[in-house]
Amino acid sequence: MRIANTVNDSIVDGPGLRLTVFTQGCPHHCPGCHNPDTHDFQGGREVPVEELMALMGKNPLVEGLTLSGGEPFAQAADCAKLARAAHAAGWTVWTYSGYTFEAILAKNDPAWRALLEQTDVLVDGPFLEQEKSYELRFRGSRNQRLIRVKESLAQGRVVLWTREDPLAKFTVPES
Repeated sequence: MRIANTVNDSIVDGPGLRLTVFTQGCPHHCPGCHNPDTHDFQGGREVPVEELMALMGKNPLVEGLTLSGGEPFAQAADCAKLARAAHAAGWTVWTYSGYTFEAILAKNDPAWRALLEQTDVLVDGPFLEQEKSYELRFRGSRNQRLIRVKESLAQGRVVLWTREDPLAKFTVPES
């Protein structure tokens, strides 16, 4: 798997303390992106998925995995494998994508579907500089949604994650 970096104790990429994996390579090139160094598909470094899975046991306080980027769906099969390991450890999985939920479904790609199904909350949509706000919780621009994936797939419509969501394991304070 090609990654840019990992953060072993993130508090900004979803609720609680999280292991965040920044994938390398992004086709979106959103103006104002806060991770432009992750755009180059040849940048970063190759890491076996098993090495990233081993990071999951390093900090007993971590309760979730966040897949960010770059674009995790550009490496959907490896990200899905990592997400399955996180779920096996009892963790929640958040995935950030420049693609919308609807575009991911429309792609009709088995690897994309596997990653989507292993994601508890999808933060979807491109970063739009004109919609940027520092007041938003867990997202960079107002157009991005925090989507409860399993419920959305089951109901055939987008179901949004809220700060009172039981997936958070605690109440997220208002911004």
